[in-house]
Amino acid sequence: MLFVCSRNQWRSPTAEQVFRRHPALAVRSAGTSASARRRVGEADLAWADVVIAMENRHKARLLQDHAGALAGKPLHVLDIPDDYRFMDPALVELLEAAVPPLLGLG
Repeated sequence: MLFVCSRNQWRSPTAEQVFRRHPALAVRSAGTSASARRRVGEADLAWADVVIAMENRHKARLLQDHAGALAGKPLHVLDIPDDYRFMDPALVELLEAAVPPLLGLG
């Protein structure tokens, strides 16, 4: 599963940290911006079985830049704005509430 935000600084790395120890998941994170710490690339999308974007603009950017690599893959949007720092407890709570139902995890 690949988590995507803009700069891969706060939201997607937090999601990666929160879910990386889940026994049923393999996770990575990346960003859509040219200034991202780790910019999403074709290899990330080829690796991912599910892509989860933080905002609709991330989904739009992914589809614009990587439509072929996303063909047939679930692409979800969490609608989590860029209002949180890395491992912010409120962000962790939002992620823990939103992600498992998308993946059918109990």
